[in-house]
Amino acid sequence: MNVWDLTPLFKNEKELEISALSLQKECEKFEAKYSDKFLNLSDEEFFSALNEYENLLENIARVQIYVSLVFSKDTSKGAFYAKFDELSSKAQNHLLFFELKFNEFDEARQNKIIAKSARLGYYLDSIAKEKAHQLSLKEEQILLRTANTGAEGFSRLFDETLSALKFKFKGKMLGEEEILSKLHSPDRAERKAAAKSLSGGLAPQQHLLSYIYNMIKTSLKTSCELRKFDLPESPRHFSNQTTKASVDALIKAAETSFDLPIKFYEKKRKILGFKKLYDYDRYAPLGESKSIYKFDECKKIVLETFSKFSPKFGEIAARAFKEGWIDVYPAENKRGGAFSQSGVAKAHPYVLLNHTDERRDLFTLAHELGHAAHQNLAYESVGFLNADTPLTTAETASVFCEMLVFDHVKSTLKGREKTALLAGKIEDIFATLYRQINFTTFERRVHAHEGEISAEELNKIWLEESAKMFGQSVALNDYYKIWWSYIPHFIHTPFYCYAYSYAQLLVLAIFGLYKSGKCENFTQIYTKFLSAGGSRSPKELVGMFGFDIEDAAFWQIGINEVRKLVEEFCQEA
Repeated sequence: MNVWDLTPLFKNEKELEISALSLQKECEKFEAKYSDKFLNLSDEEFFSALNEYENLLENIARVQIYVSLVFSKDTSKGAFYAKFDELSSKAQNHLLFFELKFNEFDEARQNKIIAKSARLGYYLDSIAKEKAHQLSLKEEQILLRTANTGAEGFSRLFDETLSALKFKFKGKMLGEEEILSKLHSPDRAERKAAAKSLSGGLAPQQHLLSYIYNMIKTSLKTSCELRKFDLPESPRHFSNQTTKASVDALIKAAETSFDLPIKFYEKKRKILGFKKLYDYDRYAPLGESKSIYKFDECKKIVLETFSKFSPKFGEIAARAFKEGWIDVYPAENKRGGAFSQSGVAKAHPYVLLNHTDERRDLFTLAHELGHAAHQNLAYESVGFLNADTPLTTAETASVFCEMLVFDHVKSTLKGREKTALLAGKIEDIFATLYRQINFTTFERRVHAHEGEISAEELNKIWLEESAKMFGQSVALNDYYKIWWSYIPHFIHTPFYCYAYSYAQLLVLAIFGLYKSGKCENFTQIYTKFLSAGGSRSPKELVGMFGFDIEDAAFWQIGINEVRKLVEEFCQEA
């Protein structure tokens, strides 16, 4: 099955509407039942209310997930999305009081409840820490009710615009994912034409995309002022349960090792025999690499690899393929990129792909099924309120599963084919590590800019930050300056990107431990790590492997693993 089966969420849109309308009434009753007497609830009454609250939130999420998936599959269904987004917002409005009222308890009462809650203590402790950034109930309700006409509305406009864009290529009109896949072509002229086509399609949208970005920037600034965050990136660090200092250390570790991408691209240029390596050459496949990866073959590789690592991982992957968890191929109006949408108790996660038979699609499949395994294990183990992880650990399963598949495939290859695979994997790591650091430093400069920022200034900053990791090894053409404008994370989740770098280095450290064989019960610890979801802090979770994420030297463990791969590539080549 290569398309989603959404019936575990809702059998049809009629059932969806009945549920959404019913939820509104249930949430109204919950508010009427508990709001006024909340501060006088006994501990037993509080925990009863907490269970009801969790169930209501999960049912709202079920509606939102279904609607979001339908819209991702067909972004022309904006009216459908807006209708149920509004219904979900109204229902959720009646639940806002719960966390706010919990923070009206005095510290002693909060601590008593947190200590008494075996399952949700960490969640409640996290709420208590949010107190300094919460507004009044009425203010929170207003912000929630107007969200879909603010930043969320501009995010939707961005998705609809990018999904509708077509790029002229060899007499055909291609979607975003299809034109991006051409940048991996073995034909240099085709790569160059694809780069120009991408730029040519984006250029007429520069005014609109710049305006959308400015609205996101302004919305975040306003939110930070209201919630008393000192920097635009601070809310992300807060939700990621990390600090600016630790992110600064991560960025420094990456930026002081830019010699690695420079060394790699210099070697690649020599192998390809080019006088100069241009931006459109970065993903040029090397020589004898296998160029076609049909989905069924990727499926076979992933199943074999996951099962070898852990029967539980193999079982989850097999279910995903069999039960309609995955929507595989590009389609008209389908959102670009890839993701795994976490599920609810009544339904599994859902994976969106845009498979174009490229090598990178194999690793994308492994990446997103890693997310799905993480999400599935967490829901089974810790429930709805504990399942979501901060972004700092959200990418660990996905990147780890990519490494598993890479290691498996590499073991089957020799000579030029192995060199080609190594090159591709290193490029993927660079995209996940160094490129995301460039994204983060780009965002820092953009959000530090006073007032609205022009497209010209955005282009300038983008080129300057992008060039850092390449030095003189890659020449960036002038048209490359507008490529910031198709990156969705800048719009949907500002300052998300460093989480990829964080996860990449974290996973390389963990994967190095796994491959060393020094941890005999690694699979059991790792499964426990994933099953905990967001029920424990990132520091505590990573500590299960004997690592300290607050130690600046920790990042060098991952950097050293990257260095080993680059050295292996240079020796193989």
